[in-house]
Amino acid sequence: MSEKSIWSESAPGKMRCSLQGNIRTNAVIIGGGMAGILTAYFLGQAGIPCIVLEADRIGSGQTKNTTAKVTSQHGLIYEKLLQDVGLEKAKQYAQANQEAIERYRNLAGMLKDDVDWVDCSAYLYTKENTKKLQREFEAAKKVGITAELTEKTRLPFEVKQELEFKGQGQFHPLKFLYSLAEDVTVYEKTKVKFVEGHVVKTDSGEIHAENIVFACHYPFQNKPGYYFLRMHQERSYVLAVKSGSILDGMYYGIDEDGVSLRHWGEYLLLGGGSHRTGKKICENPYDYLTRVADEYWPGCPEAAHWSAQDCMTLDQIPYIGQYSRNRPYWYVATGFKKWGMTGSMVSAMLLSDLICKRKSKYAEVFSPLRFHMQTSVGPLFNESGHAAAGLMKRAAGAPEDKLEALRPGQGSIIEHDGRKYGAYKDESGRVYMVSARCPHLGCQLQWNKVEKSWDCPCHGSRFDFMGRRLDEPAQEDIECHTC
Repeated sequence: MSEKSIWSESAPGKMRCSLQGNIRTNAVIIGGGMAGILTAYFLGQAGIPCIVLEADRIGSGQTKNTTAKVTSQHGLIYEKLLQDVGLEKAKQYAQANQEAIERYRNLAGMLKDDVDWVDCSAYLYTKENTKKLQREFEAAKKVGITAELTEKTRLPFEVKQELEFKGQGQFHPLKFLYSLAEDVTVYEKTKVKFVEGHVVKTDSGEIHAENIVFACHYPFQNKPGYYFLRMHQERSYVLAVKSGSILDGMYYGIDEDGVSLRHWGEYLLLGGGSHRTGKKICENPYDYLTRVADEYWPGCPEAAHWSAQDCMTLDQIPYIGQYSRNRPYWYVATGFKKWGMTGSMVSAMLLSDLICKRKSKYAEVFSPLRFHMQTSVGPLFNESGHAAAGLMKRAAGAPEDKLEALRPGQGSIIEHDGRKYGAYKDESGRVYMVSARCPHLGCQLQWNKVEKSWDCPCHGSRFDFMGRRLDEPAQEDIECHTC
């Protein structure tokens, strides 16, 4: 049983060299995931010199952990968009994601490698509330998406209704990414320390560029932009089992206990268990997904399980475009929620248009400079409240346990020599102690017992039990000592 995704296990990529010295170029893209590689590819097709900087390996971030659904069906989104931003912007959102599907389909057919592209439908399903699906159906029609309500299903459990979007797709994300990246200049194992004006400073050299794109999942440069005030991060979980029965499409449950489903070869992927990063959870999400698999696909052995991290914006629309008003040559692509595949393609389409000085018909709805008063004020106060609570907990919260009370396999906040630490005791009895303070902005970390990590409830930074950084916006590890 693997804790790596089936994509990572089935598609090893080739190594790229790291940056050595200083370079000048037209555009530099920070992040070698799907959004970064696609943007670089489109810029290259337009004749714009471009390089990609990747702190680890191509596709080593969230791209390797996606379920790789290529769809414009993003949960119950279109009714909300009509209410919040109006018909024209809701149409922009729908059209951009529909075009993204077609771009993937065309590229998948052009690449020299087979990327396991499959045309299929995407379904929202409910066991409970048909009214929500009916309203989403009407909203989808208004924004120009062909949709159909049905009660027919090939799922092994009863549903009351499904909403079908035809003409969607699924694929192997890393096979696609690696094949596309053959025509892109990428420097791996090149960590960006910070960006100043037109200069990107890394641990092994500097890049001077006319245009700079932050496609690194979470924009780590706090100022300008202040994205840490406008987003939070969520964890989600995937279980892959070997199953002989093949689904006729991709499924997403809208009920509280609903799961996401798709097939790849002999594997069935079940997704669910989402929660805000840093929230203390009671039940292991993998246990829940295993129970669902055992109930409806009995006898199917587990092949792998893994998790992903998603950036969630205030109004549920990604931030794609100019980073801030006083940095017109900086660009950003973030906040894709759980729909990173179409979000990545929309980013590449939009950002390549902006850098090439072409007008984009999608720029307005995704602009990071927007602020929708009605939909953003409440979430903004909520994000600020989480940050304040995290800082207050660090300053005034009591330790959770005493060091000597830790059991093997347990992690907790303890006090040692008058300071708070995050302490984890492994099965052999060795204790790993790290600072309880997130190095990003100082919030108190929370132990994640499912993944044995220290997670920040404010902005979503994550560290393993030895203090090594797993997820941004934090840019450095936490010092660790053992006892």
